[in-house]
Amino acid sequence: MRPLAIIGPTGAGKSQLALDVAARLGARVSVEIVNADAMQLYRGMDIGTAKLPVSERRGIPHHQLDVLDVTETATVARYQRAAAADVEAIAARGAVPVVVGGSMLYVQSLLDDWSFPATDPSVRARWERRLAEVGVDRLHAELARRDPAAAAAILPTDARRTVRALEVVELTGQPFAASAPRIGAPRWDTVIVGLDCQTTILDERLARRTDLMFDQGLVEEVRTLLRNGLREGVTASRALGYAQVIAALDAGAGADMMRAAREQTYLGTRRYVRRQRSWFRRDHRVHWLDAGVASSPDRARLVDDAVRLWRHVT
Repeated sequence: MRPLAIIGPTGAGKSQLALDVAARLGARVSVEIVNADAMQLYRGMDIGTAKLPVSERRGIPHHQLDVLDVTETATVARYQRAAAADVEAIAARGAVPVVVGGSMLYVQSLLDDWSFPATDPSVRARWERRLAEVGVDRLHAELARRDPAAAAAILPTDARRTVRALEVVELTGQPFAASAPRIGAPRWDTVIVGLDCQTTILDERLARRTDLMFDQGLVEEVRTLLRNGLREGVTASRALGYAQVIAALDAGAGADMMRAAREQTYLGTRRYVRRQRSWFRRDHRVHWLDAGVASSPDRARLVDDAVRLWRHVT
């Protein structure tokens, strides 16, 4: 069975569409979902990543969820190996692998079989020293001067990936993305469906999503994760929402600080959505669908369109 990938910006409704597609196909063929959201790899990072609870997964197997402790570093290379093995095992069972997520490098590494350039410990160490000297903001600005495309795809708070990109640029003399294959036929003949909607609609969804996260207990979730080592996690501690709450807790956890953390999470998510759109819109293989539909008939047509594309796109 060839895979279906459902990609697009945060808040577009990718997880829900994947469940609906699985329900539509379920009478004839089984479906298993492979996560492509970097922060949903972490155990305990549930509310702030909008991870589907087990009770809402409709009995559909999900892979690449809750596979890392927050103290472990998430890497694209590790994800690529593990997720590719999942996709191939699912297909071998006669089921349809549905890849769902919006982490740009994770999606591309999986669907394009990205080859990762070698690392040089001495070069890496030099950039890490530079990071310690100037901080992640200035180092990210330096990356933007050397490789604007890489900087656009990497969060300004992501020190580890900023260092890695600068290392690759120095070692290869080429942009970070040059290590990725040119866009051609997607791996496994995957059909790629993109989900997006008007910015005003998505902004409203992101505002509701952010409020819901804080109302459902994001702050307490962060407190629990801090007791489990979140602060020591290189990647987990910098996730949107989590980094902002950590800063608010460090500043005294007052009501004003938490309101600011909520607002910063919302604004940071909007900025991230712009980067996601810029990245995914460059891929001519994506078949875009409108996620702004609200009525049940329109929702049914959206699911029909995704299934039709999977069945008939060549």
